[in-house]
Amino acid sequence: MWQGRLLHIHTATKARAPMQAHQRADLVAGVGIIGDRYATERGTYSALPDIREVTLIEDETLEALRRDHGIDLTPDEHRRNLTTRDVPLNHLVGRRFLVGLVLLEGGRLNTPCRYLDLVTGKTVCDLMEHRSGLNCRIISGGSIAVGDLIRLA
Repeated sequence: MWQGRLLHIHTATKARAPMQAHQRADLVAGVGIIGDRYATERGTYSALPDIREVTLIEDETLEALRRDHGIDLTPDEHRRNLTTRDVPLNHLVGRRFLVGLVLLEGGRLNTPCRYLDLVTGKTVCDLMEHRSGLNCRIISGGSIAVGDLIRLA
């Protein structure tokens, strides 16, 4: 059985706004992360019906970009809310898991898009196919903090 960690928490107040790092964040079921663009319906894709209350990406993806392609995509650039370590995100679609004491459910894999290339000025979209993260629903909200354990519910 795997057990991972939460490495970074980021939010943005609106589409294209810089991502802001946090040590802690409050997640609300059916809404999102307090202060994030998708919780306030000010995100690029807010008008589209989708599960996007919180988004996650693996730190291993960032390492692979650096190692295999010489591209340094930092945790404040990838546009996902939570950066994880040792968490098999692609296997969590339809599954419930805990970040600290907050219960999430994997919705769908995030699809990389040219928007990320646009806002970062780096050509990463095609390189992140099948590794662009996981969109999740918040089942039971609460506070999370950098360093929290991530595990199956």
